[in-house]
Amino acid sequence: MNPGTDDDDVRWLDPHEQAVWRRWLFSQRHLMVELTRSLAEESGLSMPDYEVLVMLTDTPEGRVRMAALADLLEWERSRLSHHIRRMEARGLVERRECQEDGRGAFVGITPLGQRTIERAAPGHVSAVRRFFIDRLGPDGVDALDTALTRLDAQDTQRAPQDQQAGLSGQR
Repeated sequence: MNPGTDDDDVRWLDPHEQAVWRRWLFSQRHLMVELTRSLAEESGLSMPDYEVLVMLTDTPEGRVRMAALADLLEWERSRLSHHIRRMEARGLVERRECQEDGRGAFVGITPLGQRTIERAAPGHVSAVRRFFIDRLGPDGVDALDTALTRLDAQDTQRAPQDQQAGLSGQR
């Protein structure tokens, strides 16, 4: 209960709505556990590693400003900075100061990072298909697309960013 909220003003979930909501939460968590485990076993990458590498390979230059990358990933800048530092130590990415304006930095994919994402992508896409697409089937994919379109209508910035981020299943 929220302070200052009158229980009479709350539209509580009915039993069916509550069951669906809880199943959605469980399914989403379970799917991410399966995908994360598969990705790590097949490529040694974490899901955040993969997301960063996908973002970088989605740009022609293979680099993105740190601030823009944080926004695209919807991460705090300090989280991104720490994660990029760990990926740099593994040789997957490199950070460079911005020469054009002297402010900020770019993060770019290295040749090792490029080879790593190219090796990881087929297995990851297979896992997405196995754990998600094939389980839904064509009718389920269409129904989910309709539902997500309704949800995305609440946040018009999200859908284009997700497509740019390579979350459309291309990798």
